[in-house]
Amino acid sequence: MKLPCITILATLLLTVPAAAQLQITPPATVPSPPAEKQKPKPPPAAKKKEAAPAPKPSASPKPAASPKPALPATVIPAPPSDTPGVDLVFGAYQRGQYKTAFDLATARAATGDPKAMTMLGELYSNAMGIRRDYAKAVEWYKRAADAGDREAMFALAMMRISGRGGPVDKGEAVKLMASAAKLGEPKAAYNLALLYLDSQTLPQDVKRSAELLRQAADAGLPEAQYALATFYKEGTGVPKDPERAVRLLQAASLADNVDAEVEYAIAMFNGTGTPKNQPAAVALLRKASRQGSAIAQNRLAWVLINGMGVPVDKIEGFKWHLVAKTSGKGDPDLDKQLSDLPAEDRAKAEAAAKKWLGTK
Repeated sequence: MKLPCITILATLLLTVPAAAQLQITPPATVPSPPAEKQKPKPPPAAKKKEAAPAPKPSASPKPAASPKPALPATVIPAPPSDTPGVDLVFGAYQRGQYKTAFDLATARAATGDPKAMTMLGELYSNAMGIRRDYAKAVEWYKRAADAGDREAMFALAMMRISGRGGPVDKGEAVKLMASAAKLGEPKAAYNLALLYLDSQTLPQDVKRSAELLRQAADAGLPEAQYALATFYKEGTGVPKDPERAVRLLQAASLADNVDAEVEYAIAMFNGTGTPKNQPAAVALLRKASRQGSAIAQNRLAWVLINGMGVPVDKIEGFKWHLVAKTSGKGDPDLDKQLSDLPAEDRAKAEAAAKKWLGTK
């Protein structure tokens, strides 16, 4: 069986909380073991890959052989416990009253409450209401992890991987992730799945990776749903199952995962693993295009220019082609068609693209 080639970069953004998660482009079936920051919004909920054009060929897109993903992170602080005092801590955190959250968490932590300890780790790690101090963040995360808090285990694992608050220790990070995943932490399961694809930190094991992705996907983590969909589409670590892949893409799309929106739109456009529904596919491509997906913008350009599933709209279509091109998603065929467009219409398309991009 062909194994995917995945590179996981362990470097984390300096300004993101330790409860962040790595991001990958889900693996392609290519043998060769490889050597947008948002303000935190609790509670938990869980951020390419190239796809073959939907309107041109009908084949489903396949990921690049050696993706080099960026590592934007999504902050998901630990959920509130049933302890009223801790609820007050999270209430202050949610309102952005970080100094109040710090004071309340400090008092709660003194009573031995692990959730309050985890919150202190978050605040110290991200300079919220207090000066950033990775060493203190690690100290509080460790105390909470030792007390059995799964969020703290995962956060501490990410600190160990990044070498913040101490030396890099991937061995300890793996143990912490495994413990957190066993306790049902979906972000830990997802990131551990990535490490089983890495073949650097752990031996490559696509079946174990698929199991962990399934655990995280079942818990509702959109990134895991998207990655697992690719596993089922390609037959990586699981039997190939296009229908199940589409169901997972649909679930991730409903959670606004842009990559999944593009894949799901292409599946609906081509009728791959789901009944063909071109109007719905085009609507989803529009949404993903507005969210900045260059792949979606390119596919939308094709369907609008050629009237596939929608009325022909060359000016709007070429607008999206030009917008996608600025993101590195060029298309020689569309360039040729643009050059053949009447000068007046070409000028309108260029003006529309500049307006969208905010340039003169």
